[in-house]
Amino acid sequence: MHVLLTLFLLLVVTGCAQNPVTGRADFVMMSEKQELALGRQADAEVKKQYVVYANPRLQEYVNRVGQALAQHSHRSGLEYHFTVLDSPEVNAFALPGGYVYITRGILAYLNSEAELAAVLGHEIGHVTARHGVRQQSAAQAANIGLTIASIFLPEINTNLGRNLSNLLGGALLSGYGRDQEMEADRLGAEYLARTDYDPQAIVNVIGVLKNQELQDAALAKIEGRAPRRYHGVFASHPDNEARLQQAVAEAGQKNVAQPIVARAPFLAATNGLVFNDNVEQGVVRQNRFLQPEMGIAVQLPAGWQVHNLPDSLMAIAPQGAAQMQMKLGKQNGSPASIVRSMFNNNPAVEEITINGLSAALLIQPTQTVAVLYHERQAYLLVGKGKDATTFEAHKAEMLAAIRSFRNLTAAERKQIKPLTLRVITAKPGDSIATLAKNSPLGQSAESYLRLVNALYPTGEPRPGDQIKIIE
Repeated sequence: MHVLLTLFLLLVVTGCAQNPVTGRADFVMMSEKQELALGRQADAEVKKQYVVYANPRLQEYVNRVGQALAQHSHRSGLEYHFTVLDSPEVNAFALPGGYVYITRGILAYLNSEAELAAVLGHEIGHVTARHGVRQQSAAQAANIGLTIASIFLPEINTNLGRNLSNLLGGALLSGYGRDQEMEADRLGAEYLARTDYDPQAIVNVIGVLKNQELQDAALAKIEGRAPRRYHGVFASHPDNEARLQQAVAEAGQKNVAQPIVARAPFLAATNGLVFNDNVEQGVVRQNRFLQPEMGIAVQLPAGWQVHNLPDSLMAIAPQGAAQMQMKLGKQNGSPASIVRSMFNNNPAVEEITINGLSAALLIQPTQTVAVLYHERQAYLLVGKGKDATTFEAHKAEMLAAIRSFRNLTAAERKQIKPLTLRVITAKPGDSIATLAKNSPLGQSAESYLRLVNALYPTGEPRPGDQIKIIE
């Protein structure tokens, strides 16, 4: 009994370290040297799995802003690394030891250097307060056996995080809790003030994230999926409304005589930024889906909302009356044999050819199902109506979309470019509606233009304003 007590006390003593932020003793089971080694190892894995955004000028700009904040943080002696990832997700996260990542997806929705600093400052706050280390130590002490993935932030719920979690061991996480998220917000506001940025920028950013959630919630309702969120993805985390109120209170306590906003330098640095999917994920132009790497094209019905999701392509009819989905599968026998296996050898399955490709088609009272073979991939296209009446009303459109599936020519593949943000000066008469009229974003253009210009939900540009459009 005495031996066990001695071992327990030894564990407590060796596991205590001074928190760099609070100055109080924390229970941690990792030295700073181990923290740095862990960060380096995980950083290498991140860069194996995810592409660093190929824009040295933007990388240098983000790094400069991040380094200025880091030098005014509670752990200014760390060697910090700031990296822009080539991902359309609205996200940012950090690793222990000073590794901070921000996606080009979130950069599209920011509108000043101060807002960029607010995002980076929040993530630096997680590093300086050693949230990842404390979480990992608590898991070890409880003998849960979490792997290296336990160091990741709540953003683990995104596709970016889920894939990385699988790569690093597939641990099941609960993420950071309310207190740690609030602490990161408070620290972010403090670092902004210390670096002469307006602490209110953190309020602006949380407002941006809130608007992003509102728009995505509306789309998710139509698509029948769960809304995507930035922070607050677990029940224990503050939602953006609570964080917004807390950040207002914290930021209001810190006064900066001449706060840096730096909107123009930020817009200049992000001019030309890739928006939404890069070419590697396929692009949507006037409801035509083009995938140069796979070499395919599909024309989806006019007026439908088209969403290029990580694992499928989805198109939603107005008012959600019907939808189409395309997914990848494995070739197994003929296209007809795949469809028959899905529907108990239904004799109504037709063997057909679509633009020179082997295919099969089945039309039922409320849906149409097609399988096409292209090179070594099988493509499953399903069109459904809410009921027989709505299906019949949209059947011709869905069949036309299926029959539009074709090969891309070599010349077409070379011509496909991603959507990009371009900064222009608003002229008299310019409105979000007129700017969205010829946008490649189609039905969602007005919402996106308002979001990226901080004009959501009903704002309008003024003549002379620098605004972002999407080309």
